[in-house]
Amino acid sequence: MNKYLLTCHRLFFLILIVLSGIGCATDSTNGSAKQAPAKAGPAPSDVSTKPVAEKTSKTILFFGNSLSAGYGLDPAQGFVGLIEKRIDSLNLNYKVVNAGNSGETTSGGKERVGWILENYQPDIFVLELGGNDALRGLPVADAEANLQAIIDAVKEKYPATKILLAGMMAPPNMGNEYTTKFAAMYPRLAKKNNASLIPFLLDKVGGEPTLNLPDGIHPNIEGHQIVRETIWKELKGLL
Repeated sequence: MNKYLLTCHRLFFLILIVLSGIGCATDSTNGSAKQAPAKAGPAPSDVSTKPVAEKTSKTILFFGNSLSAGYGLDPAQGFVGLIEKRIDSLNLNYKVVNAGNSGETTSGGKERVGWILENYQPDIFVLELGGNDALRGLPVADAEANLQAIIDAVKEKYPATKILLAGMMAPPNMGNEYTTKFAAMYPRLAKKNNASLIPFLLDKVGGEPTLNLPDGIHPNIEGHQIVRETIWKELKGLL
C-alpha cells in the first residue's frame, strides 16, 4: 500500500472515531457510555408552575351534654344536626362536629376536653355544659371553675378559636339563691373571656310541655328547631 492510500485510511479511521463520540456521554459512576439527554422544550403555556392549594374547611365543635347529643332523637334532628344542615345549605366552608356526651357535668367536661382537642382543631367552640350540675344542685363556684378550665384549655391549645358559651338556668326548685347565682355565672364567664354568649339555650323551649319529650327536660323535634334558631342568632356572626 503506497503512502497516499495509507494516509487516506488513517484519516478515514480518525473521522469514524470522532463521529462515534458525537451524541454519547460517559457515566462518571461506572464509566459506561450512555446517550446524552435531549434538550427539554419549553413548558406548555397552559400549565401552571404554582402549587395547587389544598381546599380546607373550618370546624365548629359543639362540646356539651345530652342536649347537644340530641337525646331521644336521631342526631340529625337535634340542634347540632340542624345547624349542620343549615351550614351545608348555605355552602359555607365549615364542618360541624358533635361532641355531646349525655349526662356530662362540667367536671366531666373538664376531664374530657383534652382528648377532644387532641383530635379536633375547632375554629368555633360551642360550650354547652352546666345543665346537669344545676339538676344535681352541684356548687355554682365549682361549675364556674370547671367551665373556666375548659375555656383555658381551648385557648391554650388553639388561641385563635372563638368561644360561644351557651347559657343555662337552674330549675326553680333549687331555690332563688341558687338559681340567681347559676344564671349570673354565664354572663360573667363570657365577659371575662371575651366570649360570645347565648343568654339561655332553651329560650322559649324550657318548661313548655309541647316542645319537650315526656321527661320534661329534653327538647323534642319542634323544640330543637327553636333551639337551632336561638343558637344561629349568635353563631352566624362568628362565621
